[in-house]
Amino acid sequence: MKQTESITTSVFDLFKVGPGPSSSHTIGPMKAALDFLHRIRQLPPEIQSIATSIDVILYGSLAATGKGHGSDRAIAAGLLGKQPEECEPSWFSSLMSDNDRYQIAIGANAVTFGPDNVRFEKGKFHFPHPNTLHLRLMNGIMPLMEEEYYSIGGGFIRRKGESSLEQNPKMLRYPFSTMSDVKEYLLQEEITLAEFILRNEESLTGWSRESICEKLDSILKFMHDAVQRGLAADGELPGTVKLNRKAASLFKKGEEMARSQDAFLIFLNAYCEAASEENAAGNIVVTAPTSGASGVIPGLTYLMKTHFHYDQKKLREGLLAAAAIGFLVKHNASISGAEMGCMGEIGTASAMGAALLSFCAGCDINTIEAAAEIAIEHHLGMTCDPIGGYVQIPCIERNAMGAVKAYNAYLLASSGNQAHQKISLDSVIKVMKATGDDMSKKYKETSEAGLALSVTEC
Repeated sequence: MKQTESITTSVFDLFKVGPGPSSSHTIGPMKAALDFLHRIRQLPPEIQSIATSIDVILYGSLAATGKGHGSDRAIAAGLLGKQPEECEPSWFSSLMSDNDRYQIAIGANAVTFGPDNVRFEKGKFHFPHPNTLHLRLMNGIMPLMEEEYYSIGGGFIRRKGESSLEQNPKMLRYPFSTMSDVKEYLLQEEITLAEFILRNEESLTGWSRESICEKLDSILKFMHDAVQRGLAADGELPGTVKLNRKAASLFKKGEEMARSQDAFLIFLNAYCEAASEENAAGNIVVTAPTSGASGVIPGLTYLMKTHFHYDQKKLREGLLAAAAIGFLVKHNASISGAEMGCMGEIGTASAMGAALLSFCAGCDINTIEAAAEIAIEHHLGMTCDPIGGYVQIPCIERNAMGAVKAYNAYLLASSGNQAHQKISLDSVIKVMKATGDDMSKKYKETSEAGLALSVTEC
């Protein structure tokens, strides 16, 4: 297999820490703006000295829902030199008020940026990705330098003319691009799925096994902190939808019904909604694989830790197994709601969760694959139609539903004979890609159809 065909994504590019509510609309634009800042700071002094402002134009889904998703705040944060994991929520949410003007230092000069410098260009466009943004360094009305970026989902970005700003040039220990490749390696090497991903991560990053495990523990802590904050919070979420949080009340109901057979599901719903509500509030979450789907894996792992009493090592390994599924979908279809609809976000998260549950339960690779396939299969065609452009309705409850489907996919896969499985994970990901390509763009993170039109006051 050629290295150029293989998946070169790091686990820590898939699981990224940053502010909600949408990785493709906040983390991606923030990273694009930061990359642009670095580039204009490398310009010759004679060009820097005559620059006056930075202008930004958002297209496609970024234009349709970017205001509600905080894209303008994310761009401001990036131009102010912030990485996603460095954004304190209250500071981030205060950015880009009507009268705000920021001074961006470039060389000996400082250029201005504020709400008037951002344009949401709605309507038809010819760009290769539905999440497209232009950043321009200006001298009055004359552009001095401009770059075109694509926010391709999960906080990943590409700059026009480059294959990927995330691409890692190091060689993989086990180059792969399909589940079929993975299974062949596992058979040859007699290793688990988690060990396979861990060895690749070592070769990609050059980090020690101990360092990778520490970072995985940190990712789990960020996930579970989001769950705990969400369980402790109440009140109304930001935005015009005026949606009230309900994770805390769900958790209380779970405690009241602790002896009921329904308690398990109530707690799972509470944990997933807690993290997802934190995302909707613009607080710090972990992309898993996106911010819009950042309640599924945290909710499942929190349940596995507090109810099933899995130890930290097993949860770390479960995250690695989940990452394998996320890599395959990202590489062979997409995790972007603007490309795949919500099957690319919740569908992928549910498949990752099903693999995580199966791996931690001691299932073999065929069962893990079947669980992930079942989860994706039953999200095919799911639309992304957020009301008001906010990641609230249907997104918060959809995280809980995705986790429940993940658990059921694990049960279905682990209860059956995998020799009778008719559809492979590779096949269903191909179907997912074809479905996303065929789906009307109105149902792909534009708020132009579906549930987005059901509450007109938003």
